[in-house]
Amino acid sequence: MKEITIKDKKFAVSIPESYIQGEVKKLAERISQDLEGKNPLFLGVLNGSFMFAADLFRDISIPAQISFVKLASYEGTLSTGVIKEVIGLSENVTGRCIVIVEDIIDSGLTMQRLLENLGTRNPAEIHICTLLLKPENLKADLDVEYVALQIPNDFIVGYGLDYDGWGRNSRDIYTVVDD
Repeated sequence: MKEITIKDKKFAVSIPESYIQGEVKKLAERISQDLEGKNPLFLGVLNGSFMFAADLFRDISIPAQISFVKLASYEGTLSTGVIKEVIGLSENVTGRCIVIVEDIIDSGLTMQRLLENLGTRNPAEIHICTLLLKPENLKADLDVEYVALQIPNDFIVGYGLDYDGWGRNSRDIYTVVDD
């Protein structure tokens, strides 16, 4: 099993890139079918979703646009529960079909904050799309319509996800290994 070390922690491959890519393609096909004729605006949540959003968007087969917002709620390996909006949305979303693209939904608090923010801007509809979902850890009542993979409540890195800013560039997803 391939392992990497980031800062003070060891991680082992838990989801290989080839499997991730297959699930992303399936998700893009489903979204393209479901949202045909709606000209959706995909809204990637930075920094973590950039790889997933790029791969997903390349596989979307319907007319669509993409933009990004940046929200932060993590420090190290733990969610702080405090969400800071760093970069806001500049596009007009009134009457638009919005697809929020997130790397991981853990507690759901970040997503809840984003939904509240977007709701004040009068979109026609909002869909949630995530690469990874930790259903056991959800603290918010969310309708996560598009989920590539459900995972246990482990700390992971790779494919855009990080540990204090490191590890995002790994093509596979790694899970922390207990020492």
